[in-house]
Amino acid sequence: MSKIVITIHDADTCEALHLDYIYRMRFISDTDLILNADGSVYHLNLLPGDIADTIILVGDPERVPQVSRHFDTIDLKKGKREFITHTGVMRGKRLSVVSTGIGTDNIDIVLNELDALVNIDLDTRMVKGELNQLNLIRIGTSGAVQADIPIDSLLVSSAAIGLDSLMHYYKRETSAADEELLAAFSKSLNGSGSVLPYFAAGSRELISILGNGFKQGITITAPGFYAPQGRSVRVASAVPQFFEVINQFEYKGQRITNLEMETAGIYGMAAVLGHRAISFNVILANRATNVFSRTPAETMERFIGEVLDRVVEYT
Repeated sequence: MSKIVITIHDADTCEALHLDYIYRMRFISDTDLILNADGSVYHLNLLPGDIADTIILVGDPERVPQVSRHFDTIDLKKGKREFITHTGVMRGKRLSVVSTGIGTDNIDIVLNELDALVNIDLDTRMVKGELNQLNLIRIGTSGAVQADIPIDSLLVSSAAIGLDSLMHYYKRETSAADEELLAAFSKSLNGSGSVLPYFAAGSRELISILGNGFKQGITITAPGFYAPQGRSVRVASAVPQFFEVINQFEYKGQRITNLEMETAGIYGMAAVLGHRAISFNVILANRATNVFSRTPAETMERFIGEVLDRVVEYT
């Protein structure tokens, strides 16, 4: 292990940094990070070197070849369960595309294991001394909650409010401004004890570079598709007027624009792990007008190409 010398005159700061350094350089046990017999990470079935530093995240495993067919070459295809990975080169840029499946529970698995591939020495099981930062770019489907957001459009999540529990299990820091917005949103839910939201922002740099020109807004990440997104089929929702709350919520000029099931987890995990993330939402439904796209496959294909063009050119 290389020796790092830090000279700081403030004792409290020095102690905090020392403890953080020890934590980051610690040994990772066999049960904290499980590896397969070939040394690959347990769920993704990937080895270091199998992934690029720019990764397209999609929910549907069948969308992986939709993305990779835009590559000039595909050098690797691996999969296990719902986690499919293709890595290749597009116009000289090495890219990976990984399917996450549905929900933030899978995001927890995918982002931790992607991070392990670049920031943990899997032979020694020690955290590396220097952070390797990934660009994580989600391309997923979503439903708009505002009538003025057209279907068959592309929307960028500036930030997300998670209604799932994932980020409550991780130590993290949020700004005072973010906490104020979250408090206002929680109040709008009329104190529903069944929902404990969290707030996570995307990478300002990636949003500025890759999201320029697209409509942006706050995304709601739900822990399910039906009642957690305000749908009622045969059972009444425990959070009455849920859709009306998110449709009408406004805080200092910011509003909620759409619903989906992964973005808050991606943004939250990327932040705590030190990576950059952006979420592109292909709007196939408008919940305010009850209209669904008549050409979902064509819309997705068009925006996959457009996002990849930007990724190759600007990252």
